[in-house]
Amino acid sequence: MPRIVIPDDYPPVMGPSEAFQSWDAAPQARLYESLPGSEDELIARIRDAEAVICVRASTRFTDRVLAACPALRLVSLWGTGTDNVDLEAAARRGVAVTNTPEVAADSIAEHCLALMLAVARRIPAVDAATRRGDWPSAASVQLMGKTLGVVGLGAIGRRVARLGIAIGMQVLTWTFHPKPELGFDHHSLERVLHDSDVVSLHVRLTPETRHMIGRAELAAMKPTAILINTARGAVVDEEALVEALREGRIAGAGLDVYEAEPLPAGHPLAALPNVVLTPHAAGHTREAVEAGLRMAIENVENFFAGSPTNLVTPPPGPPAT
Repeated sequence: MPRIVIPDDYPPVMGPSEAFQSWDAAPQARLYESLPGSEDELIARIRDAEAVICVRASTRFTDRVLAACPALRLVSLWGTGTDNVDLEAAARRGVAVTNTPEVAADSIAEHCLALMLAVARRIPAVDAATRRGDWPSAASVQLMGKTLGVVGLGAIGRRVARLGIAIGMQVLTWTFHPKPELGFDHHSLERVLHDSDVVSLHVRLTPETRHMIGRAELAAMKPTAILINTARGAVVDEEALVEALREGRIAGAGLDVYEAEPLPAGHPLAALPNVVLTPHAAGHTREAVEAGLRMAIENVENFFAGSPTNLVTPPPGPPAT
């Protein structure tokens, strides 16, 4: 049995899951119910591990971490994002990286729709006022007949686009690699931003996409537009977004991800009435969590059985010296 460590199960999802409880290797796996407070603490937790199951995207596998863990052969990520792993360093050091593609796509797409409706209908503010005994007019925006711009057409983006169509929205899409066979018309990013009433982001965080939505892009949007981000916080220049929301240059935002997570107390976004915030939880339905954790475990089992699944790095060669 390989030495397996889960270094970051906080808040707990892996430990209580049916996937973990029914796993034959669970009794031998070392599980930490707290986040590593530093890179050194992460190294201390996984120094002897042959496989790591990473539960939190905030746990970062830098070249320094990988170099300090010479026994490590596999990092199994729960989720699709890989921006918390230095993939080049992993490949160079013979560490395989796997993820759990598509298992949370439906859950995240539903959450995007919920955020769109919550912002457009001002549901949190109206709910709070009603609870206080007020009877607000609840002036809000109808999404049917409006234009939804989908930026990124992976599994989640495609599902969001179809949900938009289902509620009567016109859909404009942009993606790095257009595929006409998906059935969506490809447009320039400029047109998607300029013409859309709701813009929903679905790109991976890479050097190319970091702050791809900045001051210029926000200025291109309608003053009545809503921005939805369930991708990664750093895809958006957060400082520019706060300015645009404060000054009414866009109407609102629904955010599940942030440049710093957890969102720091007193963050400017938390004081804005035209923003709906959730805690990086779009994929955290019971169904999606269990499916994703089970796949992360299966990726470990399959790797050590000699049939790796869901690799996002090349098959590992001998470790670097």
